[in-house]
Amino acid sequence: MTAKSTGEPAIQASARDLRRARTPGNVAGELATRPAVDVGTRRATDDAGSRAGGIAVWALALLLLLFLAIPVGALVIRALGTGSTWDAQTYDILRQALGLSMVTTATTMAIVVILGTPLAYLLARRRFPGAAAVEALVDLPIVLPPAVAGIALLVAFGRNGLVGRWLAEGGVTLGFTTIAVVMAQVFVSAPFYVIAARGGFARVDNDVEAAAADLGATPGHVFRTVTLPLVLPSLIAGAVLAWARALGEFGATIMFAGNFPGVTQTMPLAIYGRFGAGDMSTALLLSVVLLLASLMVLLGVRIVGGRVRDGI
Repeated sequence: MTAKSTGEPAIQASARDLRRARTPGNVAGELATRPAVDVGTRRATDDAGSRAGGIAVWALALLLLLFLAIPVGALVIRALGTGSTWDAQTYDILRQALGLSMVTTATTMAIVVILGTPLAYLLARRRFPGAAAVEALVDLPIVLPPAVAGIALLVAFGRNGLVGRWLAEGGVTLGFTTIAVVMAQVFVSAPFYVIAARGGFARVDNDVEAAAADLGATPGHVFRTVTLPLVLPSLIAGAVLAWARALGEFGATIMFAGNFPGVTQTMPLAIYGRFGAGDMSTALLLSVVLLLASLMVLLGVRIVGGRVRDGI
């Protein structure tokens, strides 16, 4: 017998032993016979890793919260410290700027809701040629720098603008007026409402509306009694975002409307004007009032929105 023939049975036996050792039963038996301390050590290591990961998550979250809270706290503390320097002129500036901001933002919100709701509905429910271009146009003011938005409004609706020159011939002037403030606010805030409303309409189940229509409800009745209650939280959220953006608008307003007290000087412009004039105490007062007004509105809307969702 040759050496080759003698070695083949040994090789085949080794292969059989290897396959037998790798069967599921043998593997399971091998795992079962491993010391329990290995499993406990691995579990302890996993628990330690989970705790370390949790601590890291909390640390990063608290770091961002501190970054957001410290400037707000510093603003309030500094404003309270300069309260003794506020005079009648300070409160007069506050009255004019705050009143103008409230009036213009209320007008802006009415325009945005009335015009933005149908547009959001069409974008969510209808597919038409150019829909992608329309969506891009709606989203554009969000990424557009405010100064660019102001220049665009000025060259479009200013006295020598593309449309403004025709209006000026008819005796209508828009630039550097209170109307210009509203136009600037609508331009920069409308996308926030339309995007939120569009998402709300898209999430409404069409089968629910179809069921109401099958029961004999007219399209208008279906919209009022079925669609609108379901989408209302999204409309409220979008309105809050749009209002906050309109209230804090600065760049487009100062470029297109100017900074005239009692006419176009909203709260952000008044803060900028007082700070530029070296009147830090008045700038601090206006800043704190704007901060508190925004906070109260946001909290109020969250409460109302929660009740609306619970009612639904």
